[in-house]
Order: sequence, then structure tokens, then C-alpha cells
Amino acid sequence: MFRTIKAKFIIGFFVIFVLSFLVLNQTVKETIWSNNQKVVTSDLVDLKKNSIVYVRQAFLINHYKSNELYFSDMATDMVNDLTHSTGSNVSVYSVDGELLASSDEAAFLKKSDEDLKEAISGNTAYHIIYDRSKAEALFSYPVVIDGTKVGILRFSKDFSLLYKQSGEIVDFIFYIALAIFAVAYLFSYILSRNITIPLTKLTEASSDIKKGNLDVDINFHRKDEIGQLAVNFNEMISRIKDQISTIEKDRDQLKELNEQEKRFYDNITHELKTPLTSILGYAEMIKEKGESDQKFFNKGMNHIIEESRRLHNLVLKLLEISRSSSINQKFDRVDAGGILKDVCESMSFRAERYKKRIQAEIEENLYVYGQADRLRQLFINLLDNAIKYSSANSEIMVEAKAVEEKIHLIFKNPSPPFEDVQYSKLFQPHYSASNQTTEKGSMGLGLSIVKAIVEEHKGAIKMFYEENQTIVAMEINRLGEEEPS
Repeated sequence: MFRTIKAKFIIGFFVIFVLSFLVLNQTVKETIWSNNQKVVTSDLVDLKKNSIVYVRQAFLINHYKSNELYFSDMATDMVNDLTHSTGSNVSVYSVDGELLASSDEAAFLKKSDEDLKEAISGNTAYHIIYDRSKAEALFSYPVVIDGTKVGILRFSKDFSLLYKQSGEIVDFIFYIALAIFAVAYLFSYILSRNITIPLTKLTEASSDIKKGNLDVDINFHRKDEIGQLAVNFNEMISRIKDQISTIEKDRDQLKELNEQEKRFYDNITHELKTPLTSILGYAEMIKEKGESDQKFFNKGMNHIIEESRRLHNLVLKLLEISRSSSINQKFDRVDAGGILKDVCESMSFRAERYKKRIQAEIEENLYVYGQADRLRQLFINLLDNAIKYSSANSEIMVEAKAVEEKIHLIFKNPSPPFEDVQYSKLFQPHYSASNQTTEKGSMGLGLSIVKAIVEEHKGAIKMFYEENQTIVAMEINRLGEEEPS
């Protein structure tokens, strides 16, 4: 059965405190009783010394000889004198244990005589008799005069007051210790609750998280380890949420890419199928009619040539997309500015056909390490894209200049805007911003080729919309910087 930490704390503290209380109480009791034993022993030793002095003086004063007869003669006097001087009941016995005189025979009758037996054997002995609230010590020792045992003295001394006071001390310590341990246990209980309640909440929260509920927020207004644990727990939940959000975004992007790729291949299938079907149809008709219809023959051949060129251009663009880099081509010292000027001049005729103009501002000596053919293709694609999608009767602006160790190239053309998110996606090979604006026969692949060429030259490119113009900005390292490899 599952046992909570709180229950373990309570049971553990209870066992510890009970055992500690019992051990302390027993230790105190034994210590006090041991001290009482020492006090009793000390008193009885003094009693023996004083009584021996008295007996010796009595023998000296009365000139008694050291024999039992004279000891028994003075027994009554010894009992009276010692009872008066010691405040104890006294009995005098012969060396055989026969009672000779006693101050109170009832104090010695019907009580243990182990101490008397020891004295008969020649030993000093005592034992304590406890009777309810009373404590009485029976003490016996043999009296020896000049090396001869002449009799036995036995004392009955009351130590009730000593043991009563000791008992009161033991009771007082018992109740004080009980109160202290009760307070300590209560404090431990509160402390255990203070520790276990947050842990219980953390356990419940972790169970909710395991079930998929991430809307968990734990707030412990504490500045200890548990408070820090709660902060770490909340941060962990926040990071999990961020990770899940990232995964969901990646999943959505992957789904979108898959859909774009499907649309791309659907379009490419259609684009390839159309010219092939047209070429095949005209070829079969020409084969049937031969040169009998010269007008149809010329028309068919021209159509086959146009469709073949269209198909050829389309295949070349597809090959450009599938090509990741041009590592096998050599990089040379190239005048990027000169190439751009030539492209602007050659593309100006195409722009005029669309009733548009190209305005170029290009600095001299813009040398880079690169591939002239690839850079020319880069500039052609950018200008071709600007011509196609710029507004009617507009002016396309081209700038190229050196800025520190970089060459900055900017292409601007007035145009209606796309959505902001589309500008970051236009360089994707499978993305088309608008099916309506795509030129017939074009797959919209030019910008993806542009991006590939820029990356080959270790440059950077971006597209954005500003002041009613679509702007393409890129930068390439000038000669003397890191050479492409």
C-alpha cells in the first residue's frame, strides 16, 4: 500500500520522540536513584564511624575488657545513647545474632534480616525497604574491639524525605520532558506539513502533466529549496509548452511544404505534359500530311520549335533547382559591377517591350571571387523577375556599391505588395506567391535559383516591401575576404 511522505514523517517523529522520552525518563530516574544510593551509603558510613567511636570510648571509660560479656552489659546504654545521638532506631545483637537490646523492636520485626546475616558473617551490609511513600534503610555491621568481634550493631534509619523529594524531582522532570517533547512533536508535525503539502501539490501537478494537461502553475511564496523547486517546475512546464509549440509549428510547416511540393509536382507534370502533347500532336499530323500542305507544315514546325524551347528552358530550370552547389566549378577574380552593367543593358530591351525602364547606378571596380556565368544568371533572374512583376510604365532601380568589405546590390521595382509572410517564402523552390501573377510557361523557380547562387558565393539575400516598392537586397564579400571554395 502506498504510504505518503507525510505519514512517514508523522510515524517516524512519533517513534523517535517516544523512544527518546522513555530513554530520557529512565536515565533521569536511574541517575537520581543512584545519587540516592550514594547519599544513603554516605550517611550510613558516617553513622558507622560515629557509632564505632562511641563504643570505643565507652569501653575505654568503663575499662571494659574486649569480650562479649561486657558488650552485652552495656547494650542498653548503647541503644539509648546511639538512638539519641543518631536519631535512628538501634538494636544490639550478640555475635550470634541474638537480640540484646533495642530502641524499638517493632521497627526490626517482620522485616528482612539479610543485613543482619551478613553482619553475623563479619560483613557490613544494608538494604532499603520501600513501603508506599516511605523508605527505610536497615544497616548492620560487626563491632570489633582490639581485633575481636564483640557484637553487632543494627540501625533502622528513615530516608523517606530523601526519596520523596527524589520522586517529586522525577515527576517534575517527567512532566517537563513530556511537555517539551509534545511541543517538539507538534513543531515537527507542522514542519512536516509545511514540507509535504507542497510536495503533494507538485505530485498532483506532475500527474496532471502526465495526463497531458500543461495548464499547471504552482506558486509557493517561499524562498527555500521547495520554492526554488516550484520555480524550476514552472520553468520546465513553460519550456515543454515552447517545445510543443515549436513541434506543432514545424509540423504545420512540414505539412505546408508537403502540400506545396505536391502542387509543385502537379504543376510541373502539367507544364511538361502540355508542350509534349502539343509537339506530339503536330509531329503526327506533319507525318501524315508531309509537305503537301506547306503552310500547315511551316506552322507546325514553328510550333514544335517554340514548344521544344519552352520545354528545354523548363528542364534547365528544374536542373538548377536540383543542383545544390557548384563546387566543381572554379572561382575566379570577377568584376561583378561590369557583369551587372552588361545585364542591365541587355535586359533594357526586354523592359522596353513591357514599357518599363531600367535605371542603374553601379560603382567601378566591384571585384569578387566568383563565377561569372553564375553571377550573370543571378542578375538576369532578378531583373527578369522585376520586369515581370513591376507595375506598368514603372522604373526599375538597380544599385551596386562597395560598403567596407562588402558589395551591396539593391533591385527596386514598384509593385503591389504581397502578404508579409510571403516575402520570406518566395525563395523556396516549391512556393508560388500567386498563381495569377505567374507568367505563362514559368514555374516561378527563378528566385530559388537566385538564392542558391548567392549562397554559393557565401552572400546573403532578402526581399521586403517598402514605400510601394518590392526591394531585393543582397551582399557579397569583396575581393580580399574569404574566398569561396
